[in-house]
Amino acid sequence: MTGARLFGLAGGLLAFALMRILPAPAGMEPGAWAVAAMTLLMAVWWMTEAMPLTVTALLPFLLVPSFGVMDSNAIAKEYYSPILFLILGGAFLALAIERVGLHRRVALALLKRAPPTATGLLFAFMAATAAIGLLVSNTSTALIMIPIALAVIEAAGIPEGETEGFAGAVIMGTAFGATISGFGTLVATPTNAIAAGLIERTLGVHISFLDWLMFGLPVVILSVPIATFVLARVQRLKDHPFDAAAAASALGEATTWSRAERRVVPIALLVVAAWIAQPLLAPLFPKGALTDGTIAVAGSLLLFVVPDGTGRPLLVWKEADRAPWGVIMLFGGGLALAAAMTESGLAAWLGTILAPLGAMPAILLALIIVALTILVTEFASNVATASGIMPVLTALIAATGADPILLALPVAMAASWGFMLPSGTGPSALAWSTGHIALPRMLKAGLVLDIIGAPLLIGVIWTVAMLV
Repeated sequence: MTGARLFGLAGGLLAFALMRILPAPAGMEPGAWAVAAMTLLMAVWWMTEAMPLTVTALLPFLLVPSFGVMDSNAIAKEYYSPILFLILGGAFLALAIERVGLHRRVALALLKRAPPTATGLLFAFMAATAAIGLLVSNTSTALIMIPIALAVIEAAGIPEGETEGFAGAVIMGTAFGATISGFGTLVATPTNAIAAGLIERTLGVHISFLDWLMFGLPVVILSVPIATFVLARVQRLKDHPFDAAAAASALGEATTWSRAERRVVPIALLVVAAWIAQPLLAPLFPKGALTDGTIAVAGSLLLFVVPDGTGRPLLVWKEADRAPWGVIMLFGGGLALAAAMTESGLAAWLGTILAPLGAMPAILLALIIVALTILVTEFASNVATASGIMPVLTALIAATGADPILLALPVAMAASWGFMLPSGTGPSALAWSTGHIALPRMLKAGLVLDIIGAPLLIGVIWTVAMLV
């Protein structure tokens, strides 16, 4: 166990023990104080990854009944939310797309149309990565695109380990593009689903696939060219000659469409179209029958039935079993923590304490919280950041009367806005492992993007909200 994890493990337990010994603050019930101690313990363990994230998510089931706040049956029920089926169905669809190789075809098609300049090719890599990542997890997207980027670097005659110019830019750009893709859709990264589930459970505000798409896609569309510009300046592409046309030709040509690809495409398009049209189609079904989750499950069932043309279905269980089961349990832990905060009275107490913030201009409040979230996520995983911050944020929203969309959505996206450190996201770690990234340049580019992040997220989301 690393020093940081050991410090987090011991520090979290010590803080929990001290809070259990000390009396509750004035006006707070003992049960609420106990849940506050558990919340701090979970936050420390999540942020330092002292324990596996999913293991930490089990603490509410273990501890809340001992506090006398909820019994084991009641807290166990809180680990469930219909949005879990959206996560699961989206994961199955992404796994099928990966298996048949459709993602690589999309990448090659976009890159072949890239402008014949280093900056143009960099933009094409980032755009292709962001496009694929709207439905495929950001780490899987990076796994798809980084080998293609390395092939281009090799074709251009750039030596192994080179960090200057295009080599460092395209590897960082691929990682950044994968991270940016996570803002676009509700299924692009687990943090989005965690945020949407907590908002619905605690505030009663439902965020559909279409709702998120309307706010998230403009963030992706703006972030890709901004990140391209930042990387081009940090890596000084103009000072390093690069034959983009020759490198692009080394990518090769796409092969003939396979039967499996031809059969996955209509299913994927049908699922996405149904997600978008869900608000219009829902009245045609019994209430609650057609949701984003039921659409995802219906599409998933087709994957296990439709043959791929080689005598097997498009997806078999051995492949589907790679779905993010740990993330689903982690998501449930966040819901259980939020329920314990509400049931114990901790959320109400926090609301009383945070109520004076309602006098602060809403946009200033949003900027402060989003900037703080971006800072935290540089040192903790995005899922851990969202799981730790969102329950407290929902209490703040309830206390101040802030619009959940205007405050919670930018914070949810900010939980994934980590660009400075190789350890910040899965794509950044993969990119760092290639040896083509100089840490000082990554820090510089990431810092610039972090500074841009808060005003960009708030500006886009608030503008879209005014328009729609």
